[in-house]
Amino acid sequence: MKEINAEQITQAVKKICMDANFYLGQDVIDRLEECKLTEESPLGKQIIDQILENAEIAAREKMPMCQDTGVAVFFVELGQDAHVTGGSLVEAINEGVRQGYKEGYLRKSIVKDPFDRKNTGDNTPAIIHTEIVPGENLKIIIAPKGGGSENMSWVKMLPPAAGRKGVSDLIVQEVIKAGANPCPPIIVGIGIGGNLEKAALLAKKALLRKTGKPNADQQSAEMEEDLLKRINASGVGPQGLGGRTFALAVQIESAPCHIASLPVAVNIQCHASRHKEIVL
Repeated sequence: MKEINAEQITQAVKKICMDANFYLGQDVIDRLEECKLTEESPLGKQIIDQILENAEIAAREKMPMCQDTGVAVFFVELGQDAHVTGGSLVEAINEGVRQGYKEGYLRKSIVKDPFDRKNTGDNTPAIIHTEIVPGENLKIIIAPKGGGSENMSWVKMLPPAAGRKGVSDLIVQEVIKAGANPCPPIIVGIGIGGNLEKAALLAKKALLRKTGKPNADQQSAEMEEDLLKRINASGVGPQGLGGRTFALAVQIESAPCHIASLPVAVNIQCHASRHKEIVL
């Protein structure tokens, strides 16, 4: 059995908290460059250039690419043959968040109570989704999520009769309605199936895929392509100021569901699509 010390986890989490906020993924940068070539709006092209310049400055200066450094969301895969020593896994992750957000001068955005709104002061507690998997490794993925794009996300329980067309029409309608609020260009994560909470989790996990990489399932890949075309045809454009680049990608994850249900979730991500991972 492999032993992984809690302090090792804390130091790893501290690092990826900062890295995720300083360095925009190359997949997103490449997709922005592609969209700049096809963007018809001069203002849209200028905005994409500014986003790319912002990412370059953030990486060079080791500073946040966005002032909203988000909720610290983690997807953890814990090998069944791994043993965490010297403390708990959850507390080790939270301590890494405390240290990373302090050392990296990252904004603390978590309030202790939804109504009293008193800031916890260290961006904890993190939101941690843990899965037990075969093996002896510990894989930790951080996906900091800002409030602007998260507030435009949703889950709906549709009747099965809605079908593929009903799901697609609803997604296009609601994403366009979000307009400039989620700081486009956006990435649209979609979860279909499961149940209420599973669909929402699938939508968020869909954002972890390499930006613009088609789904392995052909039908889902075709649906992603169709949705992207329809969303971009809206003309909302970068920052909602017009153009063809409202979304960089649409990414779907699906799961089996109940015979009487068709859950659909959309998790919208702004252009600062941040996620980093580490394996211990």
